[in-house]
Amino acid sequence: MISYAPLWKTMENRGISTYFLIEKKGFSSNTISRLRHNMHMNTDTMERLCKILECTPNDIIEFLPDEKEK
Repeated sequence: MISYAPLWKTMENRGISTYFLIEKKGFSSNTISRLRHNMHMNTDTMERLCKILECTPNDIIEFLPDEKEK
């Protein structure tokens, strides 16, 4: 499973809000909602977030093994 928990911490550390992403950077509220619910994100979205946050993908996503795999 993919988790976007690191994204929210990175945004907080950089002083970036979801409001900023929506109003100033053109992200849709649907995209933000999908991220909040750990749903699919395409690589274009990942690239845009990394540029805005000046980070790498490791700073916005983490892989969590499924319960079945433990």
